[in-house]
Amino acid sequence: MNWKNESKKLAILVAVFLGFYFLPVGNARFDGAIMESLHLMKWYAREHVLLCLIPAFFIAGAIGVFVSQASVMKYLGAGANKVLAYGVASVSGTVLAVCSCTVLPLFAGIYRMGAGLGPAAAFLYSGPAINVLAIILTARILGMELGVARAVGAVVFSIVIGLIMHFIYRREEHAKVAAQLAAPEPEAARPLWQNVIYFGLMVGILVFANWGKPESGLGLWQAIYSARWLITGLLAAMFAVVLVKWFGVKWWKVLVGAVPAAALAVVFPHYPMIPFAAGVVALSVLTASTPGETRSWFESTWGFSKQILPLLFLGVLIAGALLGRPGQEGLIPSAWVNAAVGGNSLRSNFFASIAGAFMYFATLTEVPILQGLIGSGMGKGPALALLLAGPALSLPSMLVLRSIMGTQKTIVYVTLVVIMATISGMIFGTIFG
Repeated sequence: MNWKNESKKLAILVAVFLGFYFLPVGNARFDGAIMESLHLMKWYAREHVLLCLIPAFFIAGAIGVFVSQASVMKYLGAGANKVLAYGVASVSGTVLAVCSCTVLPLFAGIYRMGAGLGPAAAFLYSGPAINVLAIILTARILGMELGVARAVGAVVFSIVIGLIMHFIYRREEHAKVAAQLAAPEPEAARPLWQNVIYFGLMVGILVFANWGKPESGLGLWQAIYSARWLITGLLAAMFAVVLVKWFGVKWWKVLVGAVPAAALAVVFPHYPMIPFAAGVVALSVLTASTPGETRSWFESTWGFSKQILPLLFLGVLIAGALLGRPGQEGLIPSAWVNAAVGGNSLRSNFFASIAGAFMYFATLTEVPILQGLIGSGMGKGPALALLLAGPALSLPSMLVLRSIMGTQKTIVYVTLVVIMATISGMIFGTIFG
C-alpha cells in the first residue's frame, strides 16, 4: 500500500466531510448566493449558450478545418508583418459583438492553427472589448468622455498586451517561427473568396442573432433590431446554399433540415429560439453525416465544445455565488463593492479592475451595471477601469484560457489586463474626475 497516495485520499475525504458538516445551509446570505448562482446559470443557458457559444464553436471548428495554416501564418503568425498582424487583431471586435466567453473558441481556433501569441492575445482582448454597439451605448448613457476613453483604451490595450505577451515569450515565439518556416505550405481546397463568404455568413448569423435592443426606439439600430431574425434567417438560407455548392452537402439533406426550422419559425414567430435551435440541430446532423472535411468540421466543433463548455458552466456558477446578478446579492455584499470604488485612489481603481476581471458581463450589460454603480458614488477612473477589464475577462473565461494556453500565460495575461486597466483608470480619473 502506498501510504503517501492513501494519505492524500484520506485528506480529501476529510476535507469534503468537514465542508459538508459545517455547510452554512439556512444562512440567508449563503442560501441566497446558491440561488443566485443557479439563476445566473439558468439565464446563461437560455440567453447565451445557444445564440452565442454554439455559433462560435462552429466558427472555431471551421477555422481549424477550412482555413489554411498558410493564411493564418500570413496575417497572424508569429513571423507575420507586425503592423498587419496587430492591426487585424486589434480591430476584430468591431465586427464580433461577443463577450469574454464567446471569443474563447475563436481564440483557441486561431491559436492552435499557429497564430503568434502576441496577435492572438490582441484578438482575445479586442474581441469583446472593442464592440461598436457597446462603445456607442457607453457614450450615450455614461458620457462622451467615457465612451471615447473606452474606444481608445481598448484598441491601445489590445496592441500593448499583445506586444508584451510576445516579448515575454519571445524565445518560444522564435521557435514557432522556425517550425512554421520549415513546414510545407498546404494546398488550399477552395479559393479565398469562397472562404471569405463562408465565414462572413457565419459571423453575420452570430452578430445579428445577438443584436442588442437599443435604448431609443428610433433610428438604424432599432430598425436592425426589429429585423434581426429576418436578417438571420436570410443569412442562414444563403449559408445553406454555400454548404451545397462548395462543401458537398446533399441538397435533400439541407432541405430536410431546413423545412422543420422554417415551419417552427412560422408556428412560433414570437419564440425565435425554437427555430434557431432546430437549425443548430440540423447543421450538426448535416455536418456529422457528410464524409470528408465537413465531418471533420463537426468533430473539431465538438472538440471545442467538450473542452470549453464544462469550464464555462463551472465558472458561471462560482461567479454567480460570489457576486450575484445585477441588482442581487451574492456572498460578497454589493455595498462592499460600492464602497470600494468611490473616488479615484489607486485602491479604488485596482479594486474595480479586479472586480471587473472576475465578474461575468454579457455583451452590453456592463453599461447599465456601471450606470447604477456611478449613481451610487463610483468614481470616473474606477468606472473606466471596470469597462476595460470587465468585458474582456471573467472567471469562466480564465478557467478556459488555462486549458488553452497554460497556467503561466493565463496569469500573465490576466495580470496585464488588470494592471493596465488600473493605470488607465488612474490617468482618466485624474484628468476628468
